[in-house]
Amino acid sequence: MTAATAPPPTSTTPTAHQTWARARAVLVVVLILVLAGVTFAAVRSGENHGRLDPRSTGPQGSRAVAELLRARGVSVSVVTTLAEATAATGPDTTLLVAGPNLLTPPQQRRLDAATSSSAGRTLLIAPGLRAVSRLAPGVRAEPHGPVSTLPPSCALPAARSAGPADLGGVRYTAPRTATTCYPHDGLPSLVVLPAEQDGDLVVLGSSDFLHNERLDQQGNASLALQLLGSRPHLVWYLPSLADPSATVDDVPADGDGEQARQEDGQDDESSFLDLIPSGWLWGALQLAFAAALAAVWRSRRLGPLVTERLPVAIRASESAEGRALLYRKAHARDRAADALRASARDRIAPLTGVPASDAHTPGLLLPAVSTRTDVPDQDLNALLFGPVPATDAALVLLADQLDALEREVRTS
Repeated sequence: MTAATAPPPTSTTPTAHQTWARARAVLVVVLILVLAGVTFAAVRSGENHGRLDPRSTGPQGSRAVAELLRARGVSVSVVTTLAEATAATGPDTTLLVAGPNLLTPPQQRRLDAATSSSAGRTLLIAPGLRAVSRLAPGVRAEPHGPVSTLPPSCALPAARSAGPADLGGVRYTAPRTATTCYPHDGLPSLVVLPAEQDGDLVVLGSSDFLHNERLDQQGNASLALQLLGSRPHLVWYLPSLADPSATVDDVPADGDGEQARQEDGQDDESSFLDLIPSGWLWGALQLAFAAALAAVWRSRRLGPLVTERLPVAIRASESAEGRALLYRKAHARDRAADALRASARDRIAPLTGVPASDAHTPGLLLPAVSTRTDVPDQDLNALLFGPVPATDAALVLLADQLDALEREVRTS
Protein backbone atom coordinates (compact mmCIF):
# COMPACT_ATOMS: atom_id res chain seq x y z
CA MET A 1 0.00 0.00 0.00
CA THR A 2 1.52 3.32 -1.02
CA ALA A 3 1.36 6.42 1.17
CA ALA A 4 -0.75 9.29 0.00
CA THR A 5 1.23 12.22 -1.41
CA ALA A 6 0.61 15.48 0.45
CA PRO A 7 -0.50 18.39 -1.72
CA PRO A 8 2.07 21.15 -2.28
CA PRO A 9 1.73 24.14 0.08
CA THR A 10 -0.33 27.04 -1.20
CA SER A 11 1.29 30.51 -1.12
CA THR A 12 -0.81 33.37 0.27
CA THR A 13 1.49 36.03 -1.20
CA PRO A 14 -0.36 37.95 -3.96
CA THR A 15 1.08 37.62 -7.42
CA ALA A 16 2.20 40.58 -9.50
CA HIS A 17 -0.99 40.35 -11.56
CA GLN A 18 -3.16 40.39 -8.45
CA THR A 19 -1.27 43.37 -7.03
CA TRP A 20 -1.67 45.30 -10.26
CA ALA A 21 -5.38 44.45 -10.47
CA ARG A 22 -5.92 45.82 -6.96
CA ALA A 23 -3.84 48.96 -7.37
CA ARG A 24 -4.64 50.13 -10.89
CA ALA A 25 -7.94 51.80 -9.94
CA VAL A 26 -6.20 53.82 -7.24
CA LEU A 27 -3.37 54.75 -9.58
CA VAL A 28 -5.81 55.94 -12.24
CA VAL A 29 -7.62 58.15 -9.72
CA VAL A 30 -4.33 59.57 -8.41
CA LEU A 31 -3.12 60.27 -11.96
CA ILE A 32 -6.34 62.13 -12.77
CA LEU A 33 -6.03 64.21 -9.61
CA VAL A 34 -2.38 65.01 -10.36
CA LEU A 35 -3.21 66.19 -13.86
CA ALA A 36 -6.15 68.23 -12.60
CA GLY A 37 -4.05 69.77 -9.85
CA VAL A 38 -1.21 70.69 -12.20
CA THR A 39 -3.63 72.21 -14.69
CA PHE A 40 -5.44 74.18 -12.00
CA ALA A 41 -2.16 75.38 -10.52
CA ALA A 42 -0.87 76.51 -13.92
CA VAL A 43 -4.03 78.53 -14.48
CA ARG A 44 -4.18 80.03 -11.00
CA SER A 45 -0.48 80.57 -10.33
CA GLY A 46 0.43 84.21 -9.82
CA GLU A 47 -3.10 85.42 -9.00
CA ASN A 48 -2.69 85.71 -5.23
CA HIS A 49 0.05 87.29 -3.18
CA GLY A 50 0.79 87.70 0.48
CA ARG A 51 0.40 90.23 3.23
CA LEU A 52 1.80 93.72 2.61
CA ASP A 53 2.38 92.81 -1.04
CA PRO A 54 1.68 95.65 -3.51
CA ARG A 55 0.32 93.05 -5.96
CA SER A 56 -2.24 91.67 -3.51
CA THR A 57 -5.89 92.72 -3.58
CA GLY A 58 -6.66 90.90 -0.32
CA PRO A 59 -7.64 92.75 2.87
CA GLN A 60 -4.05 92.80 4.13
CA GLY A 61 -2.43 93.36 0.76
CA SER A 62 -1.21 96.77 -0.45
CA ARG A 63 -2.40 96.93 -4.06
CA ALA A 64 -4.52 100.03 -3.36
CA VAL A 65 -1.67 102.25 -2.19
CA ALA A 66 0.53 101.03 -5.05
CA GLU A 67 -2.12 102.02 -7.60
CA LEU A 68 -2.57 105.43 -5.97
CA LEU A 69 1.18 106.02 -6.17
CA ARG A 70 1.27 104.98 -9.84
CA ALA A 71 -1.57 107.41 -10.55
CA ARG A 72 0.62 110.15 -9.07
CA GLY A 73 3.50 109.23 -11.38
CA VAL A 74 5.54 107.16 -8.91
CA SER A 75 6.92 103.94 -10.37
CA VAL A 76 6.44 100.92 -8.10
CA SER A 77 8.58 97.80 -8.46
CA VAL A 78 8.76 94.66 -6.33
CA VAL A 79 12.04 92.91 -5.48
CA THR A 80 12.61 89.78 -3.40
CA THR A 81 16.40 89.58 -3.07
CA LEU A 82 18.91 91.70 -1.22
CA ALA A 83 21.00 92.19 -4.36
CA GLU A 84 18.04 93.72 -6.21
CA ALA A 85 17.15 95.94 -3.25
CA THR A 86 20.65 97.35 -2.75
CA ALA A 87 21.14 97.86 -6.48
CA ALA A 88 17.97 99.97 -6.65
CA THR A 89 18.94 102.46 -3.91
CA GLY A 90 19.60 106.04 -4.95
CA PRO A 91 18.64 109.67 -4.27
CA ASP A 92 15.46 109.41 -6.35
CA THR A 93 14.32 106.12 -4.81
CA THR A 94 12.26 105.13 -1.77
CA LEU A 95 13.10 101.63 -0.52
CA LEU A 96 10.40 99.96 1.58
CA VAL A 97 11.65 96.89 3.51
CA ALA A 98 8.54 94.87 4.34
CA GLY A 99 10.20 92.28 6.58
CA PRO A 100 13.51 93.48 8.04
CA ASN A 101 13.32 90.83 10.79
CA LEU A 102 13.53 88.09 8.16
CA LEU A 103 17.00 89.21 7.12
CA THR A 104 20.02 87.55 8.68
CA PRO A 105 22.52 89.79 10.53
CA PRO A 106 24.98 89.92 7.58
CA GLN A 107 22.11 90.78 5.24
CA GLN A 108 20.99 93.57 7.58
CA ARG A 109 24.50 95.00 7.69
CA ARG A 110 24.79 94.94 3.90
CA LEU A 111 21.42 96.63 3.56
CA ASP A 112 22.41 99.34 6.04
CA ALA A 113 25.67 99.98 4.19
CA ALA A 114 23.81 100.41 0.89
CA THR A 115 21.04 102.67 2.19
CA SER A 116 22.94 104.89 4.63
CA SER A 117 24.80 106.66 1.82
CA SER A 118 22.16 106.44 -0.92
CA ALA A 119 20.63 109.89 -0.22
CA GLY A 120 17.22 108.31 -0.73
CA ARG A 121 14.48 107.33 1.70
CA THR A 122 14.33 103.93 3.43
CA LEU A 123 11.25 102.67 5.28
CA LEU A 124 11.53 99.78 7.73
CA ILE A 125 8.31 98.00 8.68
CA ALA A 126 8.24 96.95 12.35
CA PRO A 127 11.92 96.03 12.86
CA GLY A 128 12.50 94.23 16.15
CA LEU A 129 15.13 94.68 18.83
CA ARG A 130 18.26 93.49 17.01
CA ALA A 131 17.13 94.38 13.48
CA VAL A 132 16.55 98.02 14.39
CA SER A 133 19.93 98.21 16.14
CA ARG A 134 21.66 97.19 12.89
CA LEU A 135 19.47 99.10 10.43
CA ALA A 136 18.74 102.23 12.51
CA PRO A 137 21.60 102.85 14.96
CA GLY A 138 20.50 104.78 18.01
CA VAL A 139 16.90 103.52 17.86
CA ARG A 140 15.72 100.86 20.31
CA ALA A 141 12.61 98.69 20.01
CA GLU A 142 10.29 98.59 23.02
CA PRO A 143 7.38 96.24 23.85
CA HIS A 144 4.49 96.07 21.41
CA GLY A 145 1.41 98.19 21.83
CA PRO A 146 -2.01 97.91 20.19
CA VAL A 147 -2.61 99.21 16.69
CA SER A 148 -5.16 102.00 16.98
CA THR A 149 -5.98 105.46 15.68
CA LEU A 150 -3.33 107.80 17.07
CA PRO A 151 -2.76 111.53 16.62
CA PRO A 152 0.57 112.55 15.06
CA SER A 153 1.73 114.73 17.98
CA CYS A 154 4.80 115.90 16.07
CA ALA A 155 6.01 118.53 13.61
CA LEU A 156 6.65 116.17 10.68
CA PRO A 157 4.82 117.75 7.70
CA ALA A 158 3.60 114.40 6.34
CA ALA A 159 2.15 113.40 9.71
CA ARG A 160 0.58 116.81 10.43
CA SER A 161 -1.03 116.84 7.00
CA ALA A 162 -2.37 113.29 7.35
CA GLY A 163 -3.65 113.72 10.90
CA PRO A 164 -4.72 110.68 12.97
CA ALA A 165 -3.72 107.33 11.45
CA ASP A 166 -3.76 103.64 12.35
CA LEU A 167 -0.36 103.12 13.93
CA GLY A 168 1.09 101.49 17.02
CA GLY A 169 2.57 98.01 17.14
CA VAL A 170 6.28 98.14 17.93
CA ARG A 171 7.23 101.30 19.79
CA TYR A 172 10.67 102.88 19.85
CA THR A 173 12.99 105.14 21.74
CA ALA A 174 15.08 107.37 19.47
CA PRO A 175 17.94 109.89 19.70
CA ARG A 176 17.18 113.59 19.98
CA THR A 177 18.10 114.19 16.34
CA ALA A 178 15.17 112.04 15.25
CA THR A 179 11.60 113.14 14.61
CA THR A 180 9.11 110.99 16.51
CA CYS A 181 5.38 110.74 15.80
CA TYR A 182 2.23 108.81 16.72
CA PRO A 183 3.16 108.03 20.33
CA HIS A 184 1.37 105.48 22.51
CA ASP A 185 2.01 105.64 26.24
CA GLY A 186 4.79 108.10 25.55
CA LEU A 187 6.66 105.97 23.01
CA PRO A 188 6.45 106.75 19.26
CA SER A 189 5.55 104.24 16.55
CA LEU A 190 7.01 106.37 13.74
CA VAL A 191 10.60 107.57 13.82
CA VAL A 192 12.39 109.60 11.12
CA LEU A 193 16.19 109.70 11.21
CA PRO A 194 18.09 112.14 8.99
CA ALA A 195 20.75 110.55 6.78
CA GLU A 196 23.50 111.76 4.47
CA GLN A 197 22.80 114.08 1.54
CA ASP A 198 19.15 114.85 2.35
CA GLY A 199 18.24 111.18 2.70
CA ASP A 200 16.30 109.83 5.64
CA LEU A 201 15.30 106.60 7.36
CA VAL A 202 11.72 106.00 8.49
CA VAL A 203 11.00 103.34 11.11
CA LEU A 204 7.34 102.27 11.37
CA GLY A 205 5.96 100.17 14.19
CA SER A 206 3.12 98.70 12.16
CA SER A 207 2.11 98.19 8.53
CA ASP A 208 -1.66 98.27 9.11
CA PHE A 209 -2.18 101.73 7.60
CA LEU A 210 -0.81 100.38 4.29
CA HIS A 211 -3.33 97.53 4.06
CA ASN A 212 -6.15 97.65 1.54
CA GLU A 213 -8.80 97.26 4.23
CA ARG A 214 -7.58 100.29 6.21
CA LEU A 215 -6.32 102.64 3.52
CA ASP A 216 -9.60 104.59 3.30
CA GLN A 217 -9.80 105.11 7.06
CA GLN A 218 -8.53 108.10 9.07
CA GLY A 219 -5.47 109.71 7.49
CA ASN A 220 -3.94 106.40 6.41
CA ALA A 221 -3.97 107.11 2.66
CA SER A 222 -2.49 110.57 3.07
CA LEU A 223 0.29 109.34 5.34
CA ALA A 224 1.08 106.39 3.05
CA LEU A 225 1.25 108.54 -0.09
CA GLN A 226 3.49 111.14 1.54
CA LEU A 227 5.88 108.64 3.09
CA LEU A 228 6.11 106.39 0.03
CA GLY A 229 5.72 109.00 -2.70
CA SER A 230 8.43 111.50 -1.78
CA ARG A 231 10.67 110.15 -4.59
CA PRO A 232 9.79 109.27 -8.19
CA HIS A 233 10.65 105.59 -7.70
CA LEU A 234 9.41 103.19 -5.02
CA VAL A 235 11.13 99.81 -4.58
CA TRP A 236 9.07 97.39 -2.48
CA TYR A 237 11.44 94.84 -0.94
CA LEU A 238 9.75 91.60 0.19
CA PRO A 239 12.52 89.52 1.81
CA SER A 240 12.38 85.86 0.90
CA LEU A 241 13.73 82.80 2.67
CA ALA A 242 14.95 81.62 -0.75
CA ASP A 243 17.24 84.65 -1.21
CA PRO A 244 20.68 83.36 -2.36
CA SER A 245 22.36 85.89 -0.05
CA ALA A 246 21.06 83.95 2.98
CA THR A 247 23.76 81.30 2.66
CA VAL A 248 25.62 79.20 5.15
CA ASP A 249 28.04 82.10 5.57
CA ASP A 250 25.21 83.90 7.35
CA VAL A 251 24.80 81.08 9.87
CA PRO A 252 26.98 81.40 12.98
CA ALA A 253 29.54 78.69 13.63
CA ASP A 254 28.70 76.11 16.30
CA GLY A 255 30.71 77.90 18.95
CA ASP A 256 29.00 81.23 18.30
CA GLY A 257 25.49 80.04 17.53
CA GLU A 258 24.02 80.34 21.01
CA GLN A 259 25.57 83.74 21.56
CA ALA A 260 24.21 85.00 18.23
CA ARG A 261 20.75 83.69 19.05
CA GLN A 262 20.83 85.44 22.40
CA GLU A 263 21.94 88.67 20.74
CA ASP A 264 19.18 88.48 18.18
CA GLY A 265 16.64 88.48 21.00
CA GLN A 266 13.09 88.89 19.82
CA ASP A 267 13.45 90.59 16.46
CA ASP A 268 14.03 87.73 14.02
CA GLU A 269 10.50 86.79 13.14
CA SER A 270 10.21 83.99 10.70
CA SER A 271 7.61 83.05 8.94
CA PHE A 272 5.97 80.39 3.49
CA LEU A 273 2.54 79.39 2.35
CA ASP A 274 2.16 82.44 0.11
CA LEU A 275 5.44 81.56 -1.62
CA ILE A 276 3.49 78.74 -3.26
CA PRO A 277 0.81 79.81 -5.76
CA SER A 278 -2.66 78.99 -4.54
CA GLY A 279 -3.30 76.59 -7.44
CA TRP A 280 -0.50 74.33 -6.31
CA LEU A 281 -1.85 74.38 -2.77
CA TRP A 282 -5.30 73.32 -3.94
CA GLY A 283 -3.75 70.61 -6.09
CA ALA A 284 -1.73 69.33 -3.14
CA LEU A 285 -4.85 69.37 -0.97
CA GLN A 286 -6.73 67.29 -3.52
CA LEU A 287 -3.88 64.80 -3.72
CA ALA A 288 -3.69 64.57 0.06
CA PHE A 289 -7.43 63.98 0.29
CA ALA A 290 -7.27 61.28 -2.38
CA ALA A 291 -4.31 59.63 -0.66
CA ALA A 292 -6.17 59.65 2.65
CA LEU A 293 -9.23 58.05 1.07
CA ALA A 294 -7.05 55.42 -0.59
CA ALA A 295 -5.29 54.71 2.70
CA VAL A 296 -8.59 54.28 4.55
CA TRP A 297 -9.94 52.08 1.77
CA ARG A 298 -6.93 49.78 1.59
CA SER A 299 -5.74 49.83 5.18
CA ARG A 300 -5.92 46.90 7.56
CA ARG A 301 -6.24 47.05 11.30
CA LEU A 302 -2.97 45.98 12.83
CA GLY A 303 -3.94 46.51 16.47
CA PRO A 304 -2.78 49.07 19.02
CA LEU A 305 0.84 50.14 19.31
CA VAL A 306 2.86 48.58 22.12
CA THR A 307 5.38 50.76 23.91
CA GLU A 308 8.59 49.43 25.40
CA ARG A 309 10.85 51.00 27.94
CA LEU A 310 14.45 51.50 26.95
CA PRO A 311 16.80 49.01 28.58
CA VAL A 312 19.07 51.84 29.75
CA ALA A 313 18.63 55.53 30.47
CA ILE A 314 20.47 57.91 28.19
CA ARG A 315 20.80 61.67 28.17
CA ALA A 316 18.47 63.61 25.89
CA SER A 317 21.43 65.37 24.23
CA GLU A 318 22.99 62.03 23.29
CA SER A 319 19.72 60.78 21.86
CA ALA A 320 19.25 63.97 19.83
CA GLU A 321 22.83 63.86 18.54
CA GLY A 322 22.55 60.20 17.61
CA ARG A 323 19.34 60.77 15.71
CA ALA A 324 20.85 63.78 13.95
CA LEU A 325 23.82 61.68 12.82
CA LEU A 326 21.48 59.00 11.49
CA TYR A 327 19.49 61.62 9.57
CA ARG A 328 22.69 63.05 8.14
CA LYS A 329 24.03 59.63 7.14
CA ALA A 330 20.75 58.80 5.40
CA HIS A 331 20.54 62.30 3.82
CA ALA A 332 17.11 62.49 5.45
CA ARG A 333 16.79 66.26 5.46
CA ASP A 334 13.05 65.86 4.95
CA ARG A 335 12.61 63.95 8.21
CA ALA A 336 14.92 66.28 10.11
CA ALA A 337 13.10 69.38 8.82
CA ASP A 338 9.73 67.84 9.67
CA ALA A 339 10.93 67.10 13.20
CA LEU A 340 12.25 70.65 13.68
CA ARG A 341 9.06 72.24 12.36
CA ALA A 342 6.76 69.94 14.33
CA SER A 343 8.61 70.64 17.58
CA ALA A 344 8.56 74.39 16.91
CA ARG A 345 4.82 74.31 16.21
CA ASP A 346 4.21 72.34 19.42
CA ARG A 347 6.04 75.00 21.44
CA ILE A 348 4.60 78.03 19.64
CA ALA A 349 0.95 76.92 19.66
CA PRO A 350 0.38 77.32 23.45
CA LEU A 351 2.01 80.76 23.33
CA THR A 352 -0.59 81.95 20.81
CA GLY A 353 -3.61 80.32 22.45
CA VAL A 354 -3.93 77.54 19.88
CA PRO A 355 -4.81 74.11 21.35
CA ALA A 356 -2.09 71.48 21.11
CA SER A 357 -4.35 69.35 18.93
CA ASP A 358 -4.42 72.14 16.31
CA ALA A 359 -0.72 73.02 16.45
CA HIS A 360 -0.10 71.36 13.07
CA THR A 361 -3.11 72.88 11.29
CA PRO A 362 -1.96 75.82 9.13
CA GLY A 363 -5.42 77.37 8.99
CA LEU A 364 -5.53 77.71 12.78
CA LEU A 365 -1.89 78.18 13.78
CA LEU A 366 -0.74 80.68 11.15
CA PRO A 367 -3.39 83.38 11.80
CA ALA A 368 -2.64 83.19 15.54
CA VAL A 369 1.12 83.54 14.99
CA SER A 370 0.62 86.26 12.38
CA THR A 371 -1.14 88.51 14.90
CA ARG A 372 2.08 88.63 16.91
CA THR A 373 4.33 89.51 13.98
CA ASP A 374 4.43 91.81 10.99
CA VAL A 375 6.11 89.18 8.83
CA PRO A 376 4.31 88.48 5.54
CA ASP A 377 2.11 85.39 5.83
CA GLN A 378 3.90 83.96 2.79
CA ASP A 379 7.24 83.74 4.60
CA LEU A 380 5.70 82.68 7.92
CA ASN A 381 4.04 79.74 6.22
CA ALA A 382 7.26 78.86 4.40
CA LEU A 383 9.06 78.58 7.71
CA LEU A 384 6.51 76.49 9.63
CA PHE A 385 5.09 74.35 6.81
CA GLY A 386 7.58 74.83 4.00
CA PRO A 387 9.43 72.54 1.62
CA VAL A 388 12.39 70.31 2.36
CA PRO A 389 15.70 72.23 2.66
CA ALA A 390 17.88 71.58 -0.38
CA THR A 391 21.18 71.44 1.53
CA ASP A 392 22.53 70.79 5.01
CA ALA A 393 23.32 74.50 5.27
CA ALA A 394 19.70 75.35 4.51
CA LEU A 395 18.63 72.91 7.23
CA VAL A 396 20.88 74.64 9.77
CA LEU A 397 19.49 78.02 8.68
CA LEU A 398 15.95 76.68 9.11
CA ALA A 399 16.73 75.62 12.69
CA ASP A 400 18.06 79.10 13.54
CA GLN A 401 15.06 80.82 11.99
CA LEU A 402 12.63 78.59 13.91
CA ASP A 403 14.45 79.47 17.14
CA ALA A 404 14.20 83.17 16.30
CA LEU A 405 10.48 82.90 15.53
CA GLU A 406 9.77 81.10 18.82
CA ARG A 407 11.64 83.78 20.80
CA GLU A 408 9.75 86.53 18.99
CA VAL A 409 6.36 84.98 19.72
CA ARG A 410 7.35 84.26 23.33
CA THR A 411 8.39 87.85 24.02
CA SER A 412 5.71 89.66 22.02
